[in-house]
Amino acid sequence: MTGKLYGVGVGPGDPELLTLKAARLIAEADVIAYHAKSSGRSNARRIAAGLFPEGVVEERLTYPVTTGKTDHPGGYAGAIAQFYEESAARLAAHLEAGRDVVLLSEGDPLFYGSYMYMHDRLSPRFPAEIVPGVTSVSAATAAIASPLVRHTDVLTVLPGTLPVPELARRLADTQGAIIMKLGRTFPGVLQALTEAGRLDDALYVERASMPEECWRPVRDVDPASVPYFSVVVVTGDSVNGVRATSAPAARLAGTPAPAPFPVEASEAAELLVVGLGPGPDEWLTPEAAEALASVDHVVGYAPYVNRIPQRPGLQRHASGNTVEVDRAAHALRLAAAGERVAVVSGGDAGVFGMASAVFEAAEHPDLRHVSIRVVPGMTAIQAVAARAGAPIGGDFAVMSLSDRLKPWPVIEKRLRAIAEADLVLGVYNPASRSRTTQVAEAQKILLEHRSPDTVVVVGRDVGRAEESLTVTTLGELDPASIDMKCLLIIGARATRLTPSGRAWTARSVPAD
Repeated sequence: MTGKLYGVGVGPGDPELLTLKAARLIAEADVIAYHAKSSGRSNARRIAAGLFPEGVVEERLTYPVTTGKTDHPGGYAGAIAQFYEESAARLAAHLEAGRDVVLLSEGDPLFYGSYMYMHDRLSPRFPAEIVPGVTSVSAATAAIASPLVRHTDVLTVLPGTLPVPELARRLADTQGAIIMKLGRTFPGVLQALTEAGRLDDALYVERASMPEECWRPVRDVDPASVPYFSVVVVTGDSVNGVRATSAPAARLAGTPAPAPFPVEASEAAELLVVGLGPGPDEWLTPEAAEALASVDHVVGYAPYVNRIPQRPGLQRHASGNTVEVDRAAHALRLAAAGERVAVVSGGDAGVFGMASAVFEAAEHPDLRHVSIRVVPGMTAIQAVAARAGAPIGGDFAVMSLSDRLKPWPVIEKRLRAIAEADLVLGVYNPASRSRTTQVAEAQKILLEHRSPDTVVVVGRDVGRAEESLTVTTLGELDPASIDMKCLLIIGARATRLTPSGRAWTARSVPAD
């Protein structure tokens, strides 16, 4: 019978943070393994050494390289992969001999730990069990005694090794964050915090739970003094979704926290609702660009928020695609608290965008005093029509085929009315992963009133790198080729094609 592999988390540093199960397994182990630096020092061993049984076999797994520089022909990745293979072979020899192996892991075995690489190699061949441990995240937040996230705040754990622009974007898109893997990466982390406007929210914690534990605001840290055993805590401390304006360090020093919502705000409170256009930066209007440059908060559906360049002081609040009114209410609360806020929407915010959701949310008695200014943007139908020629040069109608906010029978009734009126029709939201039949049903309804030769324009991702434009007919339209990235323009009797395939609709309409 083979031995069993245990991946045992020993916590962040304080031996008293070991779990009872971890302590028992260490005390009963045949073999105790641990990773160590090239100097031979192992923090995991230091934490658990007082529990080692007499005569236990120790396996020190010493990293061959820790700085990323190596003479190995495969580079750093090759050297580490070879090390893990050799380490796994050493532990496998004990397991095959029937000896149980406890592999110690700082913090938790599966949280940025080396144990997982042994688990990948050994668990298919030997029984394995993982014993969770207290992470450095928990130890660091306990050290500063400041809430990390509240209620529905989002917590993001980030490695400091990310490129600065990506780290800044992710910091701006979350409420609370933990930044790991510091040391040499600290200058880049400092830059990312500044660019994300989160420096005042950030606290540096060194050697959490150890005797040398200390913490201070990130802005007061000497980058040359930062060890690997340190993390940055970026608090998402907020009240009813409004992030506190005081830094945690300032509050700990005696500055009072902000009052809970509703906040007494000036009657000049204003919320901007900004249309970003269909995609390219050159389609963003100067007015919209000026509005976005004037705010400290941007709120919106994540793909639209991601289009806003990060800059110092800007806080970005991204959310999913089906919470428009909740998103609008959050933006209004920020504005009511005196913050400068913009809600962003693709295309024009007033065309199947966020403007209506903002006005709906503003009906709440506590939010009615917030002034709303809508900044227009180029619409998707304008962009597709321009690429195609001039298919909306005459009267036209615009509809969404989504039945999330209106029942399908209403959509059918409106389709028939538009078809009978012989209007060019722009179709937004034609299909999605959960809505796969509406285009075919709409095609059938329109063919009851329109010729199969009716011109149809299909624009996909117009203005973006993946842009495509297809001109077909109502009879030849393939519903299976349509997805959420498409916008359709279905012509009227007066819509025709040039010899080169450009679509246009005559402005003059003959009498019936």
